[in-house]
Amino acid sequence: MTEIRPPLTIATLAVCLLASTAGAFAQSANEVLIVAGTRTPESLDQEYPPTEAGHEARRNIFERLLAYGMKTDESGARVEDFGTIEGRLAESYEVSPDDMSITFHLREGVKSAAGNEMTADDVMWTFERGWNMRATFHWYMTQILKIESFDAFEKIDDHTVRVTVPHPSLLLARLWVNSDLGIIDAAEAKAHVTEDDPWAVKFLSTNSASFAPYFVSRYAAGQEVIYEANPDYYRGEASLKKIIFREMPTSSNRLSALQAGSVDVAEWLTPREIALAERMPDVKVWKVFGNYTQRLEMNNTTAPFDKAEVRQALNYLVPRDEIAEAVYMGTARPTKSVVSEIYPAYTDEAFAYDDDVAKAKELLAAAGYPDGFKTRIGYRTNEPLDEQLAVTLRTSFARAGVEAELVKLPAAVYVERYSSGELPMFLIRDMAIVPDAAYVTNLFINSASRVNYSRYRNEEVDRLINGALTSTDEAAREADMKRAQDIIVGEAPWVFLFNPGYQLATSGKVHGYSWYTPNGNSWYDFSKE
Repeated sequence: MTEIRPPLTIATLAVCLLASTAGAFAQSANEVLIVAGTRTPESLDQEYPPTEAGHEARRNIFERLLAYGMKTDESGARVEDFGTIEGRLAESYEVSPDDMSITFHLREGVKSAAGNEMTADDVMWTFERGWNMRATFHWYMTQILKIESFDAFEKIDDHTVRVTVPHPSLLLARLWVNSDLGIIDAAEAKAHVTEDDPWAVKFLSTNSASFAPYFVSRYAAGQEVIYEANPDYYRGEASLKKIIFREMPTSSNRLSALQAGSVDVAEWLTPREIALAERMPDVKVWKVFGNYTQRLEMNNTTAPFDKAEVRQALNYLVPRDEIAEAVYMGTARPTKSVVSEIYPAYTDEAFAYDDDVAKAKELLAAAGYPDGFKTRIGYRTNEPLDEQLAVTLRTSFARAGVEAELVKLPAAVYVERYSSGELPMFLIRDMAIVPDAAYVTNLFINSASRVNYSRYRNEEVDRLINGALTSTDEAAREADMKRAQDIIVGEAPWVFLFNPGYQLATSGKVHGYSWYTPNGNSWYDFSKE
């Protein structure tokens, strides 16, 4: 069932939360998890531009062909093991000796929440839909795997599918761990196809249809999403039968609700609130360093950011030590590359930016802006950390005559504004799902990328990235990716800020937190006393 309603007031939200909680406990208390989060996903369709809220939904309502294995890190959290790829909907897979095709052998007897059994037809329809919608799936296939025609996708038999690429690729298997590449229950989706909507976009934007551990029974944008366990899930039915995700935009309210026992999980608390949560009885805080990059992106195609000296100058105006303590309270580490430091081929050798106002003024003068300039910094509403960063950066930039107006926008409007190039500067907290430097740089930096929001372009960097995507020489790929990072950091398409890590506060009765590269919680892993 789908409901789209206007946002609730805080008072109404509290009443609804109590009512929803009472209804939930018609089931056993240890089978229901109540989550307080920043916002409901903008869409449930995996072809919608990725957002943090969307990534978490996809993690729970779409199942992938492959997945990384898991291991326990030094903190005791379960994290992905990048050295091991396991089957999910594909029971097994084979990559050809020339690295130009991958064959998926699908599990038999896998059922969706609607009761439909998965076959190769579901996989092929998912691929066909993604290819024709020219959005997320199409981008991965054309930009990462360099596929030029849908002929690359082939049904061998009812439980076998092959993908063939025009060039060798070491990402042939790694790419399919991506939670943006879930498989759709084609029979369920096709029941909602119309002449004007051949790919069931309207239905899949507010409903789920997959072979995942959960399905969405209620989607009320701006209010809540209710996930219910798929009783036929092939890995076994989830311990938690119902997840009630509540939109609670103010982080302090999320913490208060957790402390009061009204919710079991509080997502996206500020560092200060995390510190408070750690001192609360019966509250548990999970922490991982993770793979995020928090940065201030600049539109590199518009003045004054079309000049590298200006972009470099702003990187010399970041008081990183001050921000690390005042904003992040010691929980973050400076970002020194476009590639996460936990990923292979990461290098920070070219990073030379410290807090140097004189150097910044010198660079601005060389660029033709000796007195600075005026600009705007955009950020999302209901993101207190972003607001703190924006205020701090405005103050620090002013030391060199750069006057920044702060522009706070609702999330959906904000995404549209920065993706269309309307905002000259904008804060982004993002990550790359696949732990490969060529994948990461292709995603954020390649001039052909649909998520290169800074519109940075460098022909040598493009050549290095494209070469690494089709090279099977790991040593050469690593060398080229380190060279690319050196160039990128030197030309500074972003103001490099911090990796804030990922922290999650839960009731002490909640167990089973696991970290995945999209940073969305997988409720299948959780249990509750």
